Amino acid sequence: MYRIFITLLFTVIINFATAQESQPAGTLIDGVAAVVGRSTILFSEVEVQYLQYRKMESSTVSPQEAKCTLLEDMVFGKMLLDKAEFDSLTVNDNQLQNEMEYRLRYFASQIGSLEKLEEFYGKPLDEIKEELLQSIKEQNMVEMARNEITKGISITPSEVKRLFKELPADSVPMVNSEVVVQEIVKQPKVGLDQIIELKERLRTFRQRVLNGEKFATLAILYSEDPGSANKGGELGFYGRGELYPEFETAAFKLEPGQVSDVVETKAGYHIIEMIDRRGDYLNVRHILLRPKVSLEDLAQAAQTLDSIAGLINSGAIAIDEAVKQFSDGDNKISGGYLVNPNTNSVKWQLNQLDPKQLYVIDKLKEGEVSAAVPFETSESYQAYRLLYLKSKTEPHRATLDTDYDVIFNWALNKKKQEALEKWVKEQHKNTYIHVDDQFLNCNFKVLNK
Repeated sequence: MYRIFITLLFTVIINFATAQESQPAGTLIDGVAAVVGRSTILFSEVEVQYLQYRKMESSTVSPQEAKCTLLEDMVFGKMLLDKAEFDSLTVNDNQLQNEMEYRLRYFASQIGSLEKLEEFYGKPLDEIKEELLQSIKEQNMVEMARNEITKGISITPSEVKRLFKELPADSVPMVNSEVVVQEIVKQPKVGLDQIIELKERLRTFRQRVLNGEKFATLAILYSEDPGSANKGGELGFYGRGELYPEFETAAFKLEPGQVSDVVETKAGYHIIEMIDRRGDYLNVRHILLRPKVSLEDLAQAAQTLDSIAGLINSGAIAIDEAVKQFSDGDNKISGGYLVNPNTNSVKWQLNQLDPKQLYVIDKLKEGEVSAAVPFETSESYQAYRLLYLKSKTEPHRATLDTDYDVIFNWALNKKKQEALEKWVKEQHKNTYIHVDDQFLNCNFKVLNK
């Protein structure tokens, strides 16, 4: 199965990081591994893909066999990229810029700062941005071409059943152990005196900027946003609908150089300075101050939850009713279920859970609730919660009765895969492809045919 059709190409930054972590500088192989139309694939690119594959996959295949598969995937990726260019598929420049800035912020936060990022790659930030932007653009175009080929493909329940019945018993997909978990959250309220003090501090910062001080300097010194403070509070370009509504409303009212009054969001309290606006996209700086919950209030929240856990364990109240009555979580109205962002369902494979969650849940039996455990909300506020194990399945072969969604997705992907393979075989006849002699012994699915 062609991996390129299932996942996007790895980003430039991830590839560079993998290469530099895994090999001494200067040891990547150079030279052209394959030519696809007007594009080339370097040996170093194949090597980097292999290093990333080795990190992500536990496989018994030999290094050479894995590299053969990866090279063929990369060739198909170039073919899809050619299709995107031939079909004049375009990607919104503002969206690309925004995604690049988002990824850059993420990698900078992982490595420590933008300066450390430059040091790590041995090149200036402008070059890193340019390479990352090109990588993201190619990823998006490959995905668009892939979607063009498979658009309109659907599958009926009868097809799902037929394809499943045709599978040999040892090829039926395995379903890992899955859990369904509910939570009851207690988030202590912040005192009014502290809120007044934070707002006053921010107004003082605003006045200092109006008096001539640099907003960026104050952000570096005082902002509590770890992602932007070391960049002078700069967020990079965001479009409408991508920021907190209150933040966005205030920001779009500003002219370049203007500074807002205090803005309250779920993340805390901000002042905002407009840097640049391009239509529905803007780039701003901000200073964030976050209210701190007292240790006494946190302890009280934990005690309250432990009392609620006692009621649940004794049968005095059902978990669904307890969520309705007591939870402060945003998911209260939907039963307090933890929703898996990978699938948008309430089912979680154990390896998808946060390690701290897994440590608690792994000790529970079905129908049991944990003691109060500390955690951070999505806005990074300290809180406590109870975790309730609603259900747990053991690893098993998928069945139509219990795992229809798994089988449906498998069958739909299989149908799309067949369409992609058909397109590749047809396109291969009209595309110039040359593979270096080092790969001539590869058992390619298409390139040898």
